[in-house]
Amino acid sequence: MKSRRRVLLVGLLLWGALALPVLAVEWLHLHEPDSTWQQLAGIVALGAAAALHRRRPAIAFLLAAAPGLAAASSLFTLSYGGALAVFAYLMGLRSPAVRPSLLAFGALAVAGTVKISIRQVDPAAEWLVLMGTLLFGAVFPWLIGRYWRQSRELTAAGWARAEQLEREHRIVADRARLRERARIAQDMHDSLGHELSLIALRAGALQVTLGLAEAHRTAAADLRSAASDATDRLGAIIGLLREEDDEQAPLAPPGETVAELVDRAAGSGLAVHLVSTPANVPDTEDRTAYRVVQEALTNAAKYAPGAPVAVEARQDGTTTTVTVTNARPADASAAPSGSGTGLLGLRSRITALGGSFDAGPHDGGFRVSARLPAPGAPRGNPGDAGFVHARRTARRRVGLAFGAAAVAGTVLIGGAFTWYAYTKTHAVLTPQAYVQLRVGTPLADVESRLPARTISDPPVERAPTPPPAQADCRYYRASGELFVTVEHFRLCFADDASHTLIDKAVIPKAGTADQVQEEEREWAR
Repeated sequence: MKSRRRVLLVGLLLWGALALPVLAVEWLHLHEPDSTWQQLAGIVALGAAAALHRRRPAIAFLLAAAPGLAAASSLFTLSYGGALAVFAYLMGLRSPAVRPSLLAFGALAVAGTVKISIRQVDPAAEWLVLMGTLLFGAVFPWLIGRYWRQSRELTAAGWARAEQLEREHRIVADRARLRERARIAQDMHDSLGHELSLIALRAGALQVTLGLAEAHRTAAADLRSAASDATDRLGAIIGLLREEDDEQAPLAPPGETVAELVDRAAGSGLAVHLVSTPANVPDTEDRTAYRVVQEALTNAAKYAPGAPVAVEARQDGTTTTVTVTNARPADASAAPSGSGTGLLGLRSRITALGGSFDAGPHDGGFRVSARLPAPGAPRGNPGDAGFVHARRTARRRVGLAFGAAAVAGTVLIGGAFTWYAYTKTHAVLTPQAYVQLRVGTPLADVESRLPARTISDPPVERAPTPPPAQADCRYYRASGELFVTVEHFRLCFADDASHTLIDKAVIPKAGTADQVQEEEREWAR
C-alpha cells in the first residue's frame, strides 16, 4: 500500500512539474496563444504519460511528444520541450529493450516529416530543426538514461559477484575443515586400528594358553573375533569420513615427476614412451599435469590393453600442455566400459584453474589433451573475466551509441549551417538592384532581377510605412553577411492578376530606426 501511494505521489509531482511550463509559457505570452482545448489536451497527455512511464515507457514518451508535435512540426516548443527530454530519459532508464525506443524515435521522425511536407513552409529548415530536436532533446537524454540503467546493473552485478566470492571463500574454508576432519579420521584409524590389532593379538595368545578352561577359550576366541570385526567396521566408517580428493590417493611416491611416472608405467608392462625432451617436461610442482598423465595412462591400460601410448608434455614460461594418445587396441571387444568420472573431474579442475581440457576418439584410439597455466603463472578467475568482459561490452555499446549520436548531431549541425548559409546568401537583393525597381512595374518584368529565394522569417517591421493590405509582400536581405543583423528590403506586389509592384520599403537593422528618431528629436530641440 505504501509503495502504491509513493508511486502515485511521484507521478502527480512529475505531472505537476511538467504541466507548469505549459501554463507559464501561456501566461507569459512567449508564443502565439493556443486554444483552451489544446492546452487541456496537452496537460491530459502529460498526465497519462506520467501514469504510464513505469509500465509502458515508450508509450509514455510518445504521449509526451504528441502535444509538441501538434503545436510545431519541429517538436521545438518551450511548453513541451522539457517533458520530451524527461520522458526520453525515463524511457532509457525503464525500458530494458532497445527496439521499442528506436521504434518510438522512428515514429516521431516519420510523423514530423509528413507534417512538414504537408505544410510546405521552408521544409528543409523545419526538417533540420526536427532532427536536431529529436537528437538533442530525445536521443541524448535517452542515452543518458540507458547508461545510468547499465551502470546500476553493473553495480548490482558487482555486488552479486562479491557475494559469490564470499560464498566461495566460505566453501573453501569448509573444505579445509573437511580435510582436517579426514586427516583426524585417518589418525584415529591408524592409532585405534593398531590398538585393536594388539587386543586381537593378545586374545589369540590367551586362546592357546595351556590349562585354560574351554569356556575361557571360547570367550577369548569371541574377544579376538570382536576386535577383528571392530577393526573392519572402523575402517569402513573412517572411509566414509574421508573426503574423496584426487590429491589424497597415495598411488605414487611423493615428488614423482611425469617422466618418472612414464618410466614406472613402462616398467610395469605398459607400451608407453615419452615424446617430450626432459628439459620441457613439467616439474614436480605441477601436480595437475601429473594427474592428467596418470589418469590417461590408467584409462589406456584399462580400456586399450596392448595399445601403444604416446605422452607429450611441454612447459614454457606461462603454459603447460599435456597430450596422451593411445592407438587402437588390439582387441576392442575386450575393453571394459567405464563411467568417465575421472575425466570429468579433471575437466572441472582444469577449467577452474583457467585452462582447457579435451578428451575424445582420435584416429581409432583415444586422446586426452590439457592446456593449463604453468606453476607460478597468474591464473584469472573465470567469473571475474566474465564480469570484466560484460562491463567492457556495456561501456563499448554506450560509447558507440554516444559516438553515433554525436556524429549524427555533427552532420545535422553542419547541414543546418549549410542550409542557413545557402538560404541567407541566395536571398540577397543588392541596394543597386533595389533602387532600379520602380513602383507599378509588373512582377514578370522584375522577376529576373530578384533573388531566387525570399526570407522565410521576415524581421520585425521597422519600416516608415506599414505594408499595404491584401498584398503579396516579399522580404530580401540587403547583404550576404551571416550571423549579424542587416537591413532588409520589402517588396509588395498586388494580389491580383497584374502582380504589379505597389510598394517597396527599407527595413533598417534593429536599433537603427530608434537611433534615427532620437537624433531627429535632439535636432528639433
